[in-house]
Amino acid sequence: MDISDSQLKDAYNEVRDTFDKNWALFGYEGSNKLVVRGSGTGGLDELKTQLQDDEVLFAYLRVTTGEAENERKRFVYILWVGEKVAPLKRAKVSVHKPSVKQIIQNYTFEKHAETLDDLDEQALLNKLSEIKSCAEVQ
Repeated sequence: MDISDSQLKDAYNEVRDTFDKNWALFGYEGSNKLVVRGSGTGGLDELKTQLQDDEVLFAYLRVTTGEAENERKRFVYILWVGEKVAPLKRAKVSVHKPSVKQIIQNYTFEKHAETLDDLDEQALLNKLSEIKSCAEVQ
């Protein structure tokens, strides 16, 4: 997979290191090149409007948890494989995933989704809370 486009890392860093954007979306150009498909400030709801049921997409989402002095930034890597993605394209995901992880490197957890219902904001927040609780016990 071709991940040479410098805009990939730039979009990732905008979400990770700045407050300008809270999500970035990556997808295919052709069958083997990863490109930036979009980014935004509207969180999960805005990101979901970009997901198509016949595409494989990779997203990086920043979520804020906690309140005031306990506020924390958490990151979710979303692997979107729409319901109508052909079997051959689905199979390529496992081969391309390690390349994508060279761009999307730091995240709290990975979420695989096939439908918009799989991306429920409260469920994501609950998962992040569980992970935080586990980390505090150790």
